[in-house]
Amino acid sequence: MTLTSRAVLAGIACVALAAVAAALVSQHAFDMQPCPWCVLQRLFFVAIALVAAVGLAWRSATGQRSVAFALLLLCGGGIAAALWQHFVAALSSSCRLTMAERILSATGLPSLLPDVFEARATCADAAIDLLGLPYEFWSLALFVIIEAAAVWLLARRT
Repeated sequence: MTLTSRAVLAGIACVALAAVAAALVSQHAFDMQPCPWCVLQRLFFVAIALVAAVGLAWRSATGQRSVAFALLLLCGGGIAAALWQHFVAALSSSCRLTMAERILSATGLPSLLPDVFEARATCADAAIDLLGLPYEFWSLALFVIIEAAAVWLLARRT
């Protein structure tokens, strides 16, 4: 069985959307309210899913390479956000006016879709473990997996 670029891109889109769905279930069913860095990671996952969908439609070698590079950049941003959340923001009592909050405000998404993109907790309050690991490390792991898939897409096309 051979793995195709289309299957990898579809998998990336599904994993990214599943991450957002899991975050929303955590928020709305288990009252785990997100901080700005949590919400920024959601935004990266949504962007990754959209870029992967573009890759499914844009089949040329240039398109596939462009999509893979965009995925690498988005995953890099997501990795940075998860690490910053854990090592810096979670130790702070306030998340006010951080880069995450400024990016989210600039998109307008917290006003358009507050149930998805509105930060409702401080970074310290949002520091929660899931199965013994900080929640943001689960997000970090998914970003790393998606980034590995994007590297595979690049290597496959060269």
